[in-house]
Amino acid sequence: MPRRTATMLASTLMLIALLCAGVLIKVPYSEMSPGPTVNTLGDHDGEPVLQISGRKTYATSGHLNMTTVRVTSADYKMNLAEAVYGWMAHDNIVVPHDTLYPDGKTEQQSTQENAEEFSQSQESAKVAALKELKIPVKSQVVVATVFKDSPAEGKLHAGDVIKSVDGTAVKEFTDVAKLVTKHKPGEPVVFGVVPVKEAAAAEKAGKEPAASETVKMTTEKAEDDGRAVVGIKAGTDHTYPFTIDIKLADVGGPSAGLMFALGIVDKLTPGDLTGGKFVAGTGTIDDTGKVGPIGGIEMKTVGARDKGAEYFLTPKDNCASAASDVPDGLTLVKVDTIDDAVKSLKAISKGDTADLPKCTTKG
Repeated sequence: MPRRTATMLASTLMLIALLCAGVLIKVPYSEMSPGPTVNTLGDHDGEPVLQISGRKTYATSGHLNMTTVRVTSADYKMNLAEAVYGWMAHDNIVVPHDTLYPDGKTEQQSTQENAEEFSQSQESAKVAALKELKIPVKSQVVVATVFKDSPAEGKLHAGDVIKSVDGTAVKEFTDVAKLVTKHKPGEPVVFGVVPVKEAAAAEKAGKEPAASETVKMTTEKAEDDGRAVVGIKAGTDHTYPFTIDIKLADVGGPSAGLMFALGIVDKLTPGDLTGGKFVAGTGTIDDTGKVGPIGGIEMKTVGARDKGAEYFLTPKDNCASAASDVPDGLTLVKVDTIDDAVKSLKAISKGDTADLPKCTTKG
């Protein structure tokens, strides 16, 4: 066999071997890529994303798109060839598997956590939007979860309203843990609660709940850090003066909060918040309207621009990362609160964009 032919054959066989190895060798990485983007002012799967009843709403135009990131599942085993391709691709990011799924989190656990965060983001979006519009929202601290085989099992129930702990009034859900952990494990603690059925009946009748009942239990030691616990997760339950429904399935995580809140504000106020412009964005939001950072910002800006977005509302703490690689034609607008975002949208709608707070590589 001629030397040239033998060399080419050997090279070909080597390449085939490397390709096979690349496919067969599994690596501990996952991939992130731009996901779907949905207009919160529009329809999705044939029905409005935001549905408001019991309050006058106003026509809207343009886009206020929430953005997402698509990630490989927790159970997916990436091979070396896929990882190399992902590292070379501009619109994808390959990251260590543990970055997305820490502590061996399963696909089921991740899905459940994302669903809970998405549900909470919707509630916070409603509260933040109504507070921005100076519309009163009633809030109360409740038992969100009772853990099995805990001191609270059988004594407290999901939906019970927590009025006090050891006689100290509870105003925020975080107060519950603070008051319980003042104890040493094994010490008694006293909750003042309104049972869920009584609380629901009072709400339906438009009345204040009856006086709280006393529930006593003994704290136990937490396995992770040894602090005193009773085995519940506290949360906040809100009562709105009218109905707001957010209809969007197959989406998880907390990062759509800001865009949901802005969509609600737009529908409840006269005029047009976007001026017909295509605005996208991302960011968590809490009940006070504070906007928080999210993951995968580079993927979200790419996905938004691909769909036609001209402006992207960017959490302040994501600005430096997002500004390091901005898609052509997309303006990154820095926001720290819902009020910041509303003011920027009003400027965009009027075409007064010269003084917009824009993201830079320094933040």
